[in-house]
Amino acid sequence: MNAHEIDYKLYGDDMQFVEIELDPQESVIAEAGGMMMMEDGIEMETVFGDGASSSKGFFNKLVGAGKRLLTGESLFMTVFTNNGAEKRRVSFAAPYPGKIIPIDLSELGGKVICQKDAFLCAARGVSVGIDFQRKLGTGFFGGEGFIMQKLEGDGLAFLHAGGTIYKRELQPGEKLRIDTGCLVAMTKEVNYNIEYVGKIKTAFFGGEGLFFATLTGPGTVWVQSLPFSRLADRVIAAAPSAGGRSVGEGSILGTIGDLLNGDD
Repeated sequence: MNAHEIDYKLYGDDMQFVEIELDPQESVIAEAGGMMMMEDGIEMETVFGDGASSSKGFFNKLVGAGKRLLTGESLFMTVFTNNGAEKRRVSFAAPYPGKIIPIDLSELGGKVICQKDAFLCAARGVSVGIDFQRKLGTGFFGGEGFIMQKLEGDGLAFLHAGGTIYKRELQPGEKLRIDTGCLVAMTKEVNYNIEYVGKIKTAFFGGEGLFFATLTGPGTVWVQSLPFSRLADRVIAAAPSAGGRSVGEGSILGTIGDLLNGDD
């Protein structure tokens, strides 16, 4: 099945949203909770599985749902269809500060592998599944890197990642080592593995963890500067309930305010 040919426009800088224009009877699929707004005439439907096609049999839908469950996602996806007679728009918002990455699968060999929480939305006809890495080392130690999502088809898909996004073209045989959480996506030609950092002192005191991802070209790689897990760890560590302290920036009023509020 060919994916629907949708048009889009990105808004914003660090808190982006994507506006997708749908012709009559065109559809877009998205994770639950990603929709920001939609115009009159667009109807939303919750479907079982990956939402790629309404013509799949029940068994294929069950397999698609099971794959999504393995990646920690919901068994269901939401399909937004323009049932009106004119063009209509629906918008999807990024869940945290970062960038939205438009990817045309028809220009990338029909397949892109991405982090399991990077997918935002896609044209209907794009299949959202899982991609198992071949080596056991990747499975046991890769964390986010073991079970990754794969987007297959010939349509547009939209990924979201934190901070600044860096796109790198790897030449044949060229290697790039990346923190496993910073890897956003890669084309299907890229060879991906997990490597031990090498020195035990570096592993325990370097602050970068025990393993990193090694990517070997050729292919395209997308890297994020601020994984959500890293941002969440800092926020939790600084929260007073977790033993951190709330400090006023550049002012003694932070401490005075805590006293007045009864925090000390």
